[in-house]
Amino acid sequence: MPRPTSPILSAERIADAAIDLVDAGKPFGVNALARQLGVTPSSLYNHVDGRDAIVELMRGRLAERAAIVVPAGLAWDAVVEYVVREQRAMFAAHPLVLPLLVGKPVTDALVLGYYEALAEALLRAGFPDEDVLVIVAILDAFALGSGLDLSAPPDVWRAQSGTALARLVESGELGSVRADRAFDLGVELLISALRARLAGHSSPALQRPQRLS
Repeated sequence: MPRPTSPILSAERIADAAIDLVDAGKPFGVNALARQLGVTPSSLYNHVDGRDAIVELMRGRLAERAAIVVPAGLAWDAVVEYVVREQRAMFAAHPLVLPLLVGKPVTDALVLGYYEALAEALLRAGFPDEDVLVIVAILDAFALGSGLDLSAPPDVWRAQSGTALARLVESGELGSVRADRAFDLGVELLISALRARLAGHSSPALQRPQRLS
């Protein structure tokens, strides 16, 4: 049987090559990816519809590698913490991919799965429908920002000598130590604020109709 004249393509191989291309800081596009894979652009188009489809393959592949699947039976606050921690780690490992992901709608089933688990956990806890999508967006932004912070240079601020910021930077922690502390505190503050908001929604005093004087 004759051997194939070009490399065999699959969704996983296309996604992996695209992630490698972007991680290396190289220009990203269908032609560049075809060269990376050693195939013609027309061969690539036999497997994907175009650039946007490749980006979505990358999104799903990152989630698959990170194995973000919300465990069953967790309380809502544990679901929140699980999702933002796992997202942060995934984003920090591939910061150059993020600008591509945030500009496209999420359609990958695996990624939608953990967003669905997060939304369901918040609804079961008693958060009103109109709050849940907003909360999910806030948590998403926090995970994205924290992932970029973790991947940033150790000396984020080079403040002018003699300023309060310069003193704090000089005496403070740097790099991943500071980023981890910032993330942990951020998670604590977010969950505390959500608990307080949930308590306000479920308070009998707030639910009781007001009498007209």
